[in-house]
Amino acid sequence: PLLEDFKKQTGITPKIIFASSGLTERLKQEGKDSPADVVLTVDVSRFRQLDADKLSSAIDSQVLKANIPKRYRSQDNTWFGLTLRARIIYASKERVKKGLIQDYEDLTESRWRGKICTRSGYHRYNLSLLSSIIAAKGEAYAQKWLTGLKRNLARRPQGNDRQQIKAIRDGLCDISIGNSYYYGKMLFNAESPKQASWAKSVYLIFPNQGNRGTHMNISGAALTRYAPNKANALKLIEFLSSDSSQYLYAEHNYEFPVNPKVKRSKKVAAFPEKFKEDSASLTEIMKLLEKATIITDKVGFDN
Repeated sequence: PLLEDFKKQTGITPKIIFASSGLTERLKQEGKDSPADVVLTVDVSRFRQLDADKLSSAIDSQVLKANIPKRYRSQDNTWFGLTLRARIIYASKERVKKGLIQDYEDLTESRWRGKICTRSGYHRYNLSLLSSIIAAKGEAYAQKWLTGLKRNLARRPQGNDRQQIKAIRDGLCDISIGNSYYYGKMLFNAESPKQASWAKSVYLIFPNQGNRGTHMNISGAALTRYAPNKANALKLIEFLSSDSSQYLYAEHNYEFPVNPKVKRSKKVAAFPEKFKEDSASLTEIMKLLEKATIITDKVGFDN
């Protein structure tokens, strides 16, 4: 819907190529001959990879700077967040009393021994969360936290975020860590209605509201290094950063607008109208991904 609106307003027709993986490799192989102008993707680590491989280009845009808070865009303006997802805690309505878990740190308490499910510790979503803990409390604490989390696992890390919530519904565990938007995608999944029963078995915890806030990640956009249509590409990214686009983008994906001035969709009533977001810069968190990977190795989290 957004791209149709963009076409109507500008007369520019975006051509879309979707890939679940391999876009960075494709851009590398195509080099200067790449027809790609814009990369739309999720998670700060993917934008970090684009930067590391010198596949993105800096954008000097006052529109983007005005629409997107500093902590949700790169320091050198090579990528810009458009919507936000929170890395939250899902808990069983039947077996986890509300109020017992307030922070990510609480997941290491002995009362949760054998009660937690999660996907691989090496998945970019979990590495980004661990990086945020390093940023907040240092490497030593982050390793201690991950060790405690591993000790409380009900099973070996496996599956995706939705599978963890299914495991809670099935009684395999009581708690999981996952991205917030999956709740909406499960609750309103017309293609797989059974997923609604998974979602209805849990309640949502937005952690660390009394201190640093909940860890956030992005869906966003980057201008490619060799973009053949830079002027039109900039128009598209600026369009996607507008108030109306952020609202629609977030509503369709069950996410939150990056711009705090843009109202949030009421589509998922279980999401709080307001909550405290971790104020750490995603650029700074991004720099800690290697350390997060090393800590995950040391702990042997997936073993």
